[in-house]
Amino acid sequence: MTTKSHLAELIAVMDRLRSPGGCPWDAEQTHESLIEYLVEETYETVEAIELQDREALREELGDVLLQVVFHARIAQEHPTDPWDIDDVAAGIVAKLIRRHPHVFLEGEQPDANLNWHERKAKEKGRESVTDGIPAHLPALLLAAKVLARSRRLAEQVPVTAQRTRAEEVAGHLHSEAELGDLLLELTSLARDRGWDGESALRGAVQRRVSQVRRLEGLDR
Repeated sequence: MTTKSHLAELIAVMDRLRSPGGCPWDAEQTHESLIEYLVEETYETVEAIELQDREALREELGDVLLQVVFHARIAQEHPTDPWDIDDVAAGIVAKLIRRHPHVFLEGEQPDANLNWHERKAKEKGRESVTDGIPAHLPALLLAAKVLARSRRLAEQVPVTAQRTRAEEVAGHLHSEAELGDLLLELTSLARDRGWDGESALRGAVQRRVSQVRRLEGLDR
């Protein structure tokens, strides 16, 4: 199969680059040194999707795949706990099956009504619905994740003056573009006052997380 042969070829190329006589730059890279490239390639993939550029998307997905293969190759060299790209694939296959028992397993499942995040929380022993959300996500994405995960508790969150004001402003918006313009102007006004919008939103998200945990009975 063509797909398998090209994936095997990519793995072989990376092996060659990391081996003696290969590329000095590739050979000296670590998980830590590659972080910036993984983040950069991810954002370039997002941009290709947003531009609906299929050719660019194929290329950027290749760059992301290279990062996955690169990290797996580095992990393969660990002196006491090595694993490789096949172990990575095996892990995600097992996870997909485990989290979709209604699709892959026969018979009635006791947790068939749990969604993906609920299965994940149960599997990892997480207490709060907000546990496991990467803290280093951009503030807007972090806020969206926290709000989505805590949606079932939304009715218990007290209505604040800021919420009322936001609802009034949102009532005058008629499109996502107008929302974007409003966010841009808020960012401009914040900068004029010497405020960091990213930091301000991140702080608000953390306050919401604390509020959610109190509603869950985890923080007193």
